[in-house]
Amino acid sequence: MSRPVNPPLSLTERRKAATQLDIAHAAAELFTEQGPDGTTAEEIAGRAGVALRTFYRYFRNKQDAVAPLLSTGGAQWRELLAATEPGTPLPQALEAAAVASLSQPGEAAAEALRWTRGLLRAAQDDPALRAVWYRVNQESEEQLLPIVTRLVGPGTDDLELRLIAAAATDAIRVSLEVWAPSDAGTSGPGSPADLVARALRNTGNRAISRTKAAGASTE
Repeated sequence: MSRPVNPPLSLTERRKAATQLDIAHAAAELFTEQGPDGTTAEEIAGRAGVALRTFYRYFRNKQDAVAPLLSTGGAQWRELLAATEPGTPLPQALEAAAVASLSQPGEAAAEALRWTRGLLRAAQDDPALRAVWYRVNQESEEQLLPIVTRLVGPGTDDLELRLIAAAATDAIRVSLEVWAPSDAGTSGPGSPADLVARALRNTGNRAISRTKAAGASTE
């Protein structure tokens, strides 16, 4: 049986997360309409319907406010990966979870990808927004490491594990960065799911395949 994912959030934690996501959506809308430079924290708070002090309770600056939107996909990927059956070859598990997280059915999932596309396009001209994107990916890599460690099994050294986590995280990051300025849709050829499958097979798996027995105990 697969290991259970993280326990459900408390009511207070769910309310906090909902407020942060409301602020993140407000920030993303304003960044799209008038750019990060033309947007203030006061405007974001007003659009989200919260006090400015509430904004600064959760976020350090206006660019930081979109971090919840940028981190949603990574959280879904890690949750799917954590639910993988033990014994599944790691390259297969990573690709299946990544593709599934980037090809969720429904308009809400497609909209989330479109938000990510808009923010990555805005980040091209905004170093502070790019820094948020890189931080989100670094945090995702760190949170991925214990999941990878469990799936690989004993006998793999720390360097190998960190390389796997880094390669897998970068495969998703680069795929989204390549997709964002393109005209490709949220599904089909050139989509994030299509690109990440190619990235993991052609690049990420070169590091992953160095494990002695990916997804199972080593000899």
